[in-house]
Parts: sequence; structure tokens; C-alpha cells
Amino acid sequence: MIRAGLLSLALLAAAPATAQDPGADARAASDRLNRAAALMEAADGAANRVKALTEVVGAYEDGLEAMREGLRRAAIQEEALSRRLQSREDEIASLLGVLQSMAQSEGPVLLLHPSGPIGTARSGMIISDVTPALETRAAALRAELEEVTVLRTLQESALDTLREGLKGAQDARTALSQAIADRTDLPRRFNEDPVKTALLVASTETLEGFASGLSQIAVDEVPGSLPGIDARKGSLRLPVEGRILRRAGEADAAGIVRPGIVMATRPRALVTTPAPATLRYRGELLDYGNVVILEPQAGLLMVFAGLDVVYGDIGEVLPGGSPIGLMGAPEGADGRDTNALLIENGKDAGASRSQTLYIEVREDNEPVDPETWFETNEG
Repeated sequence: MIRAGLLSLALLAAAPATAQDPGADARAASDRLNRAAALMEAADGAANRVKALTEVVGAYEDGLEAMREGLRRAAIQEEALSRRLQSREDEIASLLGVLQSMAQSEGPVLLLHPSGPIGTARSGMIISDVTPALETRAAALRAELEEVTVLRTLQESALDTLREGLKGAQDARTALSQAIADRTDLPRRFNEDPVKTALLVASTETLEGFASGLSQIAVDEVPGSLPGIDARKGSLRLPVEGRILRRAGEADAAGIVRPGIVMATRPRALVTTPAPATLRYRGELLDYGNVVILEPQAGLLMVFAGLDVVYGDIGEVLPGGSPIGLMGAPEGADGRDTNALLIENGKDAGASRSQTLYIEVREDNEPVDPETWFETNEG
């Protein structure tokens, strides 16, 4: 029995142990959040405060994304190690028992065998062969137990860093909103006629009809157009970080087919202009929620729908990468969205992308596949 137990434990010793640094991702994410905090301090004296704060919000979003992913991986790894150790409780107990009995047995007794000198010699050979394997296995188990401890400690400390990062991100968003409200230096293509805008919204039944009537709300529009962006077709950055949830022409759960794409984004994600553009409209429209319509060049409209907060004044010319709004937050989240977003260190990374942005592109008021204009990196 002892011989069989020793041999089985020796075979277990051959199982490889993973050698990883579970804190590397968390440290890198923490560095990103520290960089965001430093950018926030520098933004106070920046000449272009909106641009500086836009970079701050982006830096916080990158750092928080990395921190959540690090926490997610740590949680998965810690659970896998715990399950593996739990499933081997009997084996571990046997290993500890054998090692303990070997350590406590006196030399002469350990060498005796009922079958005589030959049995004693054979037992000694078995013990000599198996002992290094047992010690290796014991060391591997100690390493796994230590890794579980490290991962749990890491998650506890990283949650505090995540809370601080979430607060910093919300402070940056608040400062950005104020900076946009205070901004007065943007050029204007036209002034908005609010009465005509209200009438157009009230009488509109389709996005196509609304887009065709946008010129009616413009007063004293400057002739001409912004420089064309045809050369950048297919390479424009998407207006928000996320993944494509539904492509152009694909039906949603209700069977509705739209010519645009739907992107899944994180709560409070910042939405920016893909290129310099005139802000043709912002506000609620039909069943699209809050909508922003940009005109990068004559005859080209980009529609972004589903935002929670929208920025800018109709008629302004916005630089490329300029903030135009924020996505919403999960229902029930507080103003700083801390509690809701702390949940995102769970195992399902996709579950945290709870918001959706609809993107439609229209050329001469005809919808085209947005993926012909944007670089999506998705096949």
C-alpha cells in the first residue's frame, strides 16, 4: 500500500505548475491610472482645456479597462487554482502524511522490512527514487498555495485602485463638460433657428426625412464646405471604444433592420468626432434617443444615436477627436457609477459593455455601410 501510494504521488509530481506574474497586469494598469491623474493635474493650466481633458478621460478609460481586465484574469486564475487544489485534497493529504511519516521515522526503523534484507533494500531504492519527486510535488503545491494568496491580496488592493480611478474618471468627465460649456473659440458655419428645428423634429417620421430637412434650420450659413475626407475613407477611427454588436442590415431582437452598425460600449464611454466636422444637429430624435449628426464634408452625414449626454452647439465646426457626448450608465448606478463599474471585474468581460451606440453614414442622404468609412479591425 505504501509503495503504491508513493508511486502514485510520484506520478502526480510530474504535473507542470504554471509560472506567471499575477501582478504584472495590475501594476501596468495602475501606472496608466497614475498617468491619467498626472494629466488631470496638468490640464488645469492647459491652453486648450477641452483637448487636454479629452485626453485625460481617454487615459482614464484605458487605465480602467486594463485594471478591470487584470482583475478579471486574476479572479479566473485564482478560482482555477482553488478548484485544482480542492480537487486534490485527498492527494495532498496523502502526500503530507507520507512526508511527515518519513520525517518523523527513525533511521533504523525506516530501513527494516518484513521480508528481510532484500525487501529492505528494495524499499530503500523506492524511497530514494520517490523522495525527490515528492519534494518537487510539495514545492509545486506550496507555490500554488502562495499564488492563490497573492492573487487574493492583489484583487483586494486593486479594487481600491479601481475605486480611485473611477472617481478620477468621473471628475475628469465633469471638468470636461464644464470646459465645453465655457468654450467660445470654435468657428461657426451657421446659426441655428430653434423654431425651425423644433418644427422639423416634430414633423419628422424618418431619419431620411430629418436629414433632408437639416438645411432648413441653418441661418446665415457660410458658403463652401470643410476639406474633403475621401482620402481617409476606410481608415477613420470609430467614435467610441467598443466592439461591433450588430452590422449594417442585420436584424435586432425585434426583427428591425437598420442600415447602420451597433456598437457595444462601456458605461460613460466618451464619444468623439472621427474627423473635423460641422455639428448639424444634437438632441432627441424619433426612437433613437439622443442623436448627434455631423457633416465632415458636403453631402456626407454621420449619425450617432443612443448617447446619454451630448456636447456642442448646432452650427459649430468641431476639430477631429473633439468630444460630442457620453454614453449612459447601468440603471440604478449612482452619479459616479462606482458601484456599477466595480462589478466589472467578473469573469464575463463582455457583460460590462452594457451600452449601445448606433452609427449610420449617409452619402447624399442615402445610407451606406459605415464599415466602408471606419477602420473596424473586424472581419
